[in-house]
Amino acid sequence: MNDKQVILLGAGAREHALAEKLTRDGATVHVLPGNAGIPNSHPEVNPLDFPALQAYCEQVGARLIVVGPEAPLAAGVADYFADSGIKVFGPVRAAAMLESSKVWSKEFMRRHGVATALAWQFRSDSVSAARAKAAELGGHVVVKYDGLAAGKGVYVCSSMEEVDLALTDLQAQHTGWFSFLLEEKLSGPEISIIGVTDGNRIRLLAPSQDHKQLLAGDQGPNTGGMGAYCPVPFADDNVLAAIRRDIIDPTLHGLQKEQFRFCGFLYFGIMLTPSGPKLLEYNVRLGDPEAEVLLPALDSSLLELMEATLNGTLAQQTVRQKPGYFVGVVLASGGYPAAKFPTGFPISGLDSLPAHVQAYHGATRRDEAGQLVTNGGRVLVLTAQGHDLELAVSRAYEACARVSFQDAYFRPDIAQRPSPMGEWANAVNG
Repeated sequence: MNDKQVILLGAGAREHALAEKLTRDGATVHVLPGNAGIPNSHPEVNPLDFPALQAYCEQVGARLIVVGPEAPLAAGVADYFADSGIKVFGPVRAAAMLESSKVWSKEFMRRHGVATALAWQFRSDSVSAARAKAAELGGHVVVKYDGLAAGKGVYVCSSMEEVDLALTDLQAQHTGWFSFLLEEKLSGPEISIIGVTDGNRIRLLAPSQDHKQLLAGDQGPNTGGMGAYCPVPFADDNVLAAIRRDIIDPTLHGLQKEQFRFCGFLYFGIMLTPSGPKLLEYNVRLGDPEAEVLLPALDSSLLELMEATLNGTLAQQTVRQKPGYFVGVVLASGGYPAAKFPTGFPISGLDSLPAHVQAYHGATRRDEAGQLVTNGGRVLVLTAQGHDLELAVSRAYEACARVSFQDAYFRPDIAQRPSPMGEWANAVNG
């Protein structure tokens, strides 16, 4: 692909980070629909309208589509363009079920010996049976909605009271028939391992760690992610070797055995338990907010990695990381992650950020007067770099203090969890 015109699908901070990185790599990036802070955004094009998307590709001469969020993949964008001469960096719809269906994904893990938690499937008309199973486990379960839920379909429970609240919320959020899982609740630190893969080989980005809960100390409801950092100091060579052996290699063998066409990002959400690493979930795209730290940290050309993935030369590629640490903190609207909360508040302070901080726009727009205002839950991600983790954290929070909008909220403890040394490390490291 000599033509560097690239179409990027999505509208959030992950897409801002992708657009910024691909532009640095030499591409001209057209973002559909984008947002007020992403250059060359085109809100007039619906990324789920594939004929309109194809027409836009032909208009600008783009031969590569990069998919940010999961919805176009689940809708079959890679399938639609399979014979068009336009390449899509993202898996076909059947492979995207690794993310779009928690039930199907769990069955895939079982078929191919991927280390994961025990789980039980239920339907919306068998909630009483699910409750009985949860009671057997003392309420220490994870409730997972089967379909896509923007990172908010998972309920981590420690009591039957929390299980009842989760099941009630599931029924309120999803009318009609649906499936869900109960999983055994595992313990240990979580990390995100993300790579680019052609289904046969994978090249991994730096290990990163997301912070899903809304409140400090990993309390409160799950969100789409309140911040992330990379690399993860305790994800050493022994830990990564165990993850590859127990999770990554069986996954790739499964993709090959089931003959899925998978060229894109593959995300492994992993918990390091006392008995070794266990896979919590797959995503079939770059994580958010992990992207906002991984892409600034990536020294290699992402565009070249994508091209190699699509043309069969990924084996010849290596991944180079910049030195130091990268910390990203989400600035969210007050009331998030509830279904409704006020937006439209003016944003100030972005022009005062230092050079070592990057602001990625997640949910912003311009009002009638041209003022930048909030337009959703996760408004901005402020990412800072430092030669050590402490400096990167300090710089990120200094940046948060400079940016403001009404009812802004951010977690005060991103990248500040205690070092998770203990029996899990002994188990993983053998």
